[in-house]
Amino acid sequence: MNVINLSDHNSLLQTFIAELRDKDIQQDSLRFRRNLERIGEIMAYEISKKANYSQTTVSTPLGLATHALPDVRYVLCSILRAGVPFHNGFLNYLDKAENAFISAYRKYVSKTEFDVHV
Repeated sequence: MNVINLSDHNSLLQTFIAELRDKDIQQDSLRFRRNLERIGEIMAYEISKKANYSQTTVSTPLGLATHALPDVRYVLCSILRAGVPFHNGFLNYLDKAENAFISAYRKYVSKTEFDVHV
């Protein structure tokens, strides 16, 4: 397995993560969701770099063009609620991916303890 640390290089990703962590920006639900979506887009792009590609000929108005297209079929699976904007970010780039969702919630047994129910 190859681990990719997106924090190894400075990029816009750090801006989006900083805004997710900022206690004032966290109050803006729309911005919080949009930043999760942007992070999903960046991660999908990075993942696409590791896929296997094959040369394909495409017919254009000016003739034939050769392009490398991915051989892999993606399946995206997210936990409902918090994972949905992140999932949508992936779908913005991996638009042919199959989708799956897991429904899970916390059932509190005390103020500090909970079980996860799927």
